[in-house]
Amino acid sequence: MRILVVDDEKDIEMLFRQKFRKEVKSKRLELVFAFSGQEALAILEESNPPNVVYIFSDINMPGMTGLELLDKVKTKFPNIKVSMISAYGDEANYEKAKESGAKEFFTKPIDFDSLKAEVKTLMN
Repeated sequence: MRILVVDDEKDIEMLFRQKFRKEVKSKRLELVFAFSGQEALAILEESNPPNVVYIFSDINMPGMTGLELLDKVKTKFPNIKVSMISAYGDEANYEKAKESGAKEFFTKPIDFDSLKAEVKTLMN
């Protein structure tokens, strides 16, 4: 299963690789990283249909925001599940993300136990 993590903070890659080390090592999970919404769309468009089944995206990014990315993904690739992350648990972003089709909404610091449970449901 291939997951795309989208966040303008590059240190997020090391964190995800550490937290999902076992799943990646056993080849049950492949992590792909994009550091902007535009880069994420380019990765999705590399294959048709995209070989990504789940996107985990930050909301607050320069250029294309995570919410704008969510709208584009849901329009072009409606079968891909998308969860959002924000440093702020503000109600407006939560409501907008849910209305736009986000599966889940996480706040930073990320609760990796909850995220792993979410990913596990997609792996079964």
